Amino acid sequence: MIDIRQYDYDLPEERIAKFPLAERSASKLLVYRAGEITERHFADLGDVLPVGQLVVFNNTRVIRARIIMHKPTGARVEVFCLEPHDPADYERAFAVRGACEWSCIVGNLKKWKEGDVQIEFRVGERDEKLRARIVRRGGREQTVRFEWTAPMTFGELLEHLGRIPIPPYLNRESEEIDNTRYQTVYSRFEGSVAAPTAGLHFTSELIEGMRLRGFAFEEVTLHVGAGTFLPVKEQDATRHAMHTEHFEVRRRTVGALLSKWGAITAVGTTSVRTLESLTALAWRIRTTGSPDAERAVGQWELYDIPSAFTGREALEVLLGYMEREGLDALKASTQIMITPEGYEFRIVTNIVTNFHQPASTLLLLVSAYAGDDWRRIYDYALGHDFRFLSYGDSSVLMR
Repeated sequence: MIDIRQYDYDLPEERIAKFPLAERSASKLLVYRAGEITERHFADLGDVLPVGQLVVFNNTRVIRARIIMHKPTGARVEVFCLEPHDPADYERAFAVRGACEWSCIVGNLKKWKEGDVQIEFRVGERDEKLRARIVRRGGREQTVRFEWTAPMTFGELLEHLGRIPIPPYLNRESEEIDNTRYQTVYSRFEGSVAAPTAGLHFTSELIEGMRLRGFAFEEVTLHVGAGTFLPVKEQDATRHAMHTEHFEVRRRTVGALLSKWGAITAVGTTSVRTLESLTALAWRIRTTGSPDAERAVGQWELYDIPSAFTGREALEVLLGYMEREGLDALKASTQIMITPEGYEFRIVTNIVTNFHQPASTLLLLVSAYAGDDWRRIYDYALGHDFRFLSYGDSSVLMR
């Protein structure tokens, strides 16, 4: 049992950063190194991390997933696109024209019991409509079919009509600044409904400066789902059902990880979860001959892998498989839950991460890495005017 109440703390509303700083890398940086806590600025990250580290980013891009639509009666309905249903592949879902289906969260669902909702918009000289209807009702999520006649892909449609889905705890509507600042400077592949926020502090200049000093950089892709905001409602956190998130890793990245094993810095909990999930895929290859990538890495799957199967060995197995199969990239999904009860980090050496919500799965991940020192870290941040959550300050954790 993991009593989630042991991972709670008092977070005053005024400590939640509602807007980003004017300069990304001007945020404060808490440095946790072998139990010692100090304070720098994020622009100093290259001075803090050991030179030669492989820094791993999550290059996912946040989509404008919130669409405000209306019933013929005028009732307002908000449709929040979570992940594609038909086509189910992200790349095809954004490229499709005319119609598609998505799993969505619907605001004002009680006002949308039947029929279509729509939004009217203009493209060039023509008036166009986007219509939507629920084709399969569920509990929290509904399957929504979108249809449109405009000569646009669904990705272009979202870019034209949608709004950036900033976190609900900001208690405000998205604004123009969020369109750029709720994206990392290295975001490339659309699919997330929440930003990998640890990366928001990086600038192109900081990355290039670190590269010139001997740091290496690689990217993975994990599309962040709305489940990242789900609170742990069970007192026993092990009963919390983790959401599924899709990820992709390239063969060249696996090779770079292997060559730098023992010196890998993951930027953000999404990068951590992606990298650590590779061990499970490798263990499947070792034991069955296949990564069985269609099946998500289970919530507790990594806890059952023998300690003797090291991260280095996992990367060797995975790289060998990809070379034999001629795979340039491997797509999979994960439900991994990293907790302080028995989790063993096998790939990740250091973690760059923001300050997370009380009693959350992300705070459990921090505790799995830093042990009971998580509370010292958060007490320091609260006592030294650090800003919290998505637009807040950062930390680098080094054991």
